[in-house]
Amino acid sequence: MNKEKIFFGNENDFVKLSDKYDKNKLNISFNRIAFIFFTFILVLFIFSLKAVYLTGKKLPQNNIISSKKEIRNNILDRNGNILAKTILTRNIGINPNLVINKETLLIKLKILFPDKNYKLVEKNLNGKKFFYFAEELDPENFEKLIMLGDKSLIPENRVTRIYPQKNLFSHIIGQIDNENNGISGIEKSFDKNLKNSNNDLKLTVDLNLQYLIREELIKFQNVFNSIGSAAILMNSKNGEILSLLSLPDYDINKRQLLEDEKFINRATKGVYELGSVFKTFTYAIGLNEDTIDPDTEFKNLEKKIYCSKFLIGEYDEKIPSDLTAEQILIRSGNIGSIRIAQKVGQEKFQKFLNDLGLLSTLDFDIEEIGTPIKFNWGKCKLATSAYGHGITTTPLQLAKGYSIISNGGYNIKPTLIFDENKRDIRYDQIISEDTSKKVNLALRKIVNTKEGTAGFANIDGYEIGGKTGTAQKSNSGGYSRNKINTFASIFPASDPNYVLVVMLDEPKPNKDYIYEYKDGSGWKIKGTQFNTAGWTAVEVAGKIIERIGPILATKY
Repeated sequence: MNKEKIFFGNENDFVKLSDKYDKNKLNISFNRIAFIFFTFILVLFIFSLKAVYLTGKKLPQNNIISSKKEIRNNILDRNGNILAKTILTRNIGINPNLVINKETLLIKLKILFPDKNYKLVEKNLNGKKFFYFAEELDPENFEKLIMLGDKSLIPENRVTRIYPQKNLFSHIIGQIDNENNGISGIEKSFDKNLKNSNNDLKLTVDLNLQYLIREELIKFQNVFNSIGSAAILMNSKNGEILSLLSLPDYDINKRQLLEDEKFINRATKGVYELGSVFKTFTYAIGLNEDTIDPDTEFKNLEKKIYCSKFLIGEYDEKIPSDLTAEQILIRSGNIGSIRIAQKVGQEKFQKFLNDLGLLSTLDFDIEEIGTPIKFNWGKCKLATSAYGHGITTTPLQLAKGYSIISNGGYNIKPTLIFDENKRDIRYDQIISEDTSKKVNLALRKIVNTKEGTAGFANIDGYEIGGKTGTAQKSNSGGYSRNKINTFASIFPASDPNYVLVVMLDEPKPNKDYIYEYKDGSGWKIKGTQFNTAGWTAVEVAGKIIERIGPILATKY
């Protein structure tokens, strides 16, 4: 018998049987390989699930860089300084369930990071939940931990938004949530741009100016023991905001509850009766309507008048009964301001305040904006509004109003967004340039004459003008003894480029503070019993302009 061939029929039948045998053999081999591969994948999957389970937490998917959308663009000041930036940070966590030898692991960790709180680390190791051992590690230290080769050490990459300036721009920049979405400030208003644009977002603010102004605000908040304060520095000709501050502020890197009232943005969202700073608007509309001129005389002005059942008086009994229109503004006369407003008439007066943007919600770059309280106009409301009582607005709106009054009468749009193409845009003219010049001259006299209320702001070389405002804070059913003190200033008064509004919330007199007169006399006075804007907000504004003046003179 031929042992090499076995026939089951003819030779052709042998060939067909042989082909089937080879094919079956191939299929069996493939199935074995597929089974082994499937088993490997299944084991790997089960092990992965177990690892995730043992960590006691879900993998931080939102912290892994997976797309461009998770990288928010930088926010810069007008000079290119970084105010907000997204970085990749590295964290190392520990899964106690994977620790083989706790003592050995602790020794290794102590060698690398001797300053850690190892009592807390040991406590966490004795638990069963995943915990972070070190966060936001630099590449070198991250590598050191990885090189330990301990399977209980769990690496994690995370996208982090950092704010190098901490508190300095908290009310402007705002915050983001854990999902990388803006929830306040610029971060919210320009959320899509910051996620999808290829360009950084440049703001109009100046880092150096912001720092200096904040330093002075903090100092004087302690001097006058106020519960809060605000300051706005604006280019009066184009609306660019060079600095905007509200105290108290907070470190943006450490999130704060937006509902916490103490962190309200007093500059933009705080709505206040600001007092006599409104007298400037009364004077301006009187001039613009040709109802008065600076020399128009008002004789026998009463010290007190009744409006309905309400008594209105002068803040200072020493104010003369005979005053010109300009002197009414300089001496801050209540009754005189009422008489000017009555000459103008309610309709024109109301329209003018609306045109200045004082009575409605301002269109602005961040949504933290206050809305002035609505009221019904009448004879008494016209009277009280003339001197800033019973009428509310925000410090930002006040800054806009003073910008229009001082820049030749042209409307401007306050902005935080730097745009080279819109820096010189002038909108409609609200008052004449002649009216603007006359108002600026009067504001200057408030600072540099003995009759004025803002002598402490007469800083040599800066030609400051401005108006004080002292108002009682309203509460349910009336007014408290607490005050809002404001100084709205312009400089240089002959051709104003800047408006600075300083507001102090509930300041107190300081009996130990040394006031220095700036008239060259060298005369000083220690403390005061007065708690008016002339003794508080004016002093703060003067010190601020003294510090920021050199920067403004050289850079802008």
